[in-house]
Amino acid sequence: MEALLTFFMSDFLGKATWLWLVFLAIIIALLVLDLGVLHRDQHEIEMRESLLLYSGYFAVGVAFGGWVWYELGAHSAMEFYTGFLIEQSLSMDNVFVMAMILGFFGIPRRYQHRVLFWGILGVIILRAIMIGLGTALVKEFDWILYVFGAFLLFTGVKMLFAKEEAHPDLAQNPVLRFLRKHLRITDELHGAHFFVRRADASGKLLLYGTPLFLALVLIELADLVFAVDSVPAVFAITQDPYIVYTSNIFAILGLRALYFALAALIHRFVYLKYALALVLIFIGGKIFLHGIIGKIPPLLSLGVTFGLLAGGVLLSLLKTRDPAEQKS
Repeated sequence: MEALLTFFMSDFLGKATWLWLVFLAIIIALLVLDLGVLHRDQHEIEMRESLLLYSGYFAVGVAFGGWVWYELGAHSAMEFYTGFLIEQSLSMDNVFVMAMILGFFGIPRRYQHRVLFWGILGVIILRAIMIGLGTALVKEFDWILYVFGAFLLFTGVKMLFAKEEAHPDLAQNPVLRFLRKHLRITDELHGAHFFVRRADASGKLLLYGTPLFLALVLIELADLVFAVDSVPAVFAITQDPYIVYTSNIFAILGLRALYFALAALIHRFVYLKYALALVLIFIGGKIFLHGIIGKIPPLLSLGVTFGLLAGGVLLSLLKTRDPAEQKS
């Protein structure tokens, strides 16, 4: 019993092991509830269900932030909420990419949740690796934060002045071409299966991947690319790996649930890109201002971030209203 207590109280990446175990238990419970109860059958998720799912994930994320406040204090809680908001916002562009990938492979809506759900498992692992590596770099080299800051400033300015880009040709994607060349892939879907067994000319059963598997791989790759922006952004808010990782995972869980509603409405958020660019510039600038005016309070960071994003969303919705709505 004493050994078990010692294990729970032992330090892991700056926090007691039991804090990490509580977080993992919540995530596992959410995933089991999602796939094992709410989506045991493959069905098409409509906007109402998507919004309800997101509301549930968002509420759990907010409640977890309250628990962080209770256990670690208001400062950590404000950092969690800021990271939670930033990660959700910066991952919004990922919705475009996911919709494009699922559309390219012709994945029916009733199977899309399965792809996005299993993609979360990859995200949990990949983000853990990236955040662990980032934590080690920051701990070993203090100046790496200024590299993150410069990268965020550059990305924000580039996003602010970038012209609308054409959609990439997924058929020419090097990863997709590599997979098709080195793996056996079926031309058609086989229900909700990522892999199937098919007999060759001699009757031997061989394992084949399906387009559902290819879509999953490309979505995981897209998340890795987007994480290059979002992970440094949260590190600019806090270097606590517990806050960085938990805020990332809760945000991604919510975004995946919101996908089915956002995919139908994302075209209306025409000014969100500029709001996100300003958020990146603000966060990157914070790092360089730290040595001049000191650390900016987490509550102020949260307020500025929320204000910029809310302004971008509201302006977008106003500018893209239906003409009939504007006359009324």
